[in-house]
Amino acid sequence: MTKKLKIGFGCDHGGINLKNKLIEILKKDYDVEDYGTYSADSVDYPIYAKKVAEAVVSGNVDKGIICCGSGIGVSIAANKVKGIRAVVCSDTTSARYSRLHNDANILCLGERIVGLLTAEDICRIWLETDFEGGRHQRRVDMLNEM
Repeated sequence: MTKKLKIGFGCDHGGINLKNKLIEILKKDYDVEDYGTYSADSVDYPIYAKKVAEAVVSGNVDKGIICCGSGIGVSIAANKVKGIRAVVCSDTTSARYSRLHNDANILCLGERIVGLLTAEDICRIWLETDFEGGRHQRRVDMLNEM
């Protein structure tokens, strides 16, 4: 039996609805770990982005998905953690290429930007697309050295 990919989820108050809905949808096909927040009370997004990023870097989860209002704040915060390549995607093409060429390990989504159906499509494509390696590996290695 093949091991299920383990996905770490996180959000701030601006992304909690999207995070909770995506967990419900994706937990059928993936193992999920929820790093919070767990309520709509105002919180600071860097706390939750860091939790997910550290879980990815440590290997506690295979990949991360973080939601906030726009996806931008959590991506900036997650990218502060060495070894993270977090991307904001609002379309499936960007999601695909972020995996194929950049080996992105955290997907950031904006609840105020993408609807649930689009977010689900983005997640599935992002989770199911493998890194191409080859000429792109050199560039990812350069990113990892920064």
